[in-house]
Amino acid sequence: MSDSLVVAKRNLIRMSRIPEMVIFGLIQPIMFVVLFTYVFGGSMQIGGSTSATDYKNFLMAGIFAQTVTFATAGAGAGIADDMHKGLIDRFRALPMARGAVLTGRTLADLVQTALTLLVLAVVALLVGWRVGSDGSTNAARVLAAFGLLLLLGYAFTWIGALIGLSVRTPEAATSGGLIWLFPVTFISNAFVDTSNMTPWLRHIAEWNPFSATVQACRVLFANPGQSPSDAWPMQHPVWASLIYSVLIVLIFRTLAVRKYRSATA
Repeated sequence: MSDSLVVAKRNLIRMSRIPEMVIFGLIQPIMFVVLFTYVFGGSMQIGGSTSATDYKNFLMAGIFAQTVTFATAGAGAGIADDMHKGLIDRFRALPMARGAVLTGRTLADLVQTALTLLVLAVVALLVGWRVGSDGSTNAARVLAAFGLLLLLGYAFTWIGALIGLSVRTPEAATSGGLIWLFPVTFISNAFVDTSNMTPWLRHIAEWNPFSATVQACRVLFANPGQSPSDAWPMQHPVWASLIYSVLIVLIFRTLAVRKYRSATA
């Protein structure tokens, strides 16, 4: 843990010295909020209503989740860049835990993701997003929702780390990190009610780990959700989100550390 925190500090200092990395990371999700809110706001039907306000509240959980998962591509590219420049070889020469290099990197990315999420929440409030006003939510539930989002982002960052270790260039890591994210985020309940999908596609969307976190956030935010579903992740979204994220961390951290050891052997 001590080694991991040292590496995390190194990556945070690097981010602070390259502020455009943080700025560009903030611009994209803000654009998504504005575009989806004002372009699709009056044309999407949520709960039988085409109210722009209802869609705005429905949308934000999906935008939050998309933002934390898209950070995966940057994590993979960063690790691939360190590998390409030979920095990983320098770390290997130091008396430190092998897994600390990856753990430190993912922790630093988690801090950046939390900052992005904070700014995005402020923007969402400015465009009219609100948590439930019926008394069914509170500050603890809202914080729990953001905690689930950060856990999902952290879990997906380990997928990005594995991709970054498996390719030869940072450019390939960026492309590889985005290719799989688009179907994961769009074949879900993030932007539309899955009841409007064909049955086979709806089944995939409802068992998507990404969808579980989106639905859990809607429940905790007390925002409009999708139509009732028999799928277990949609009936128990908070538990499903926790289970999915923990499993992803356990599986992909193991694979990434193993790949790191073989790549630097």
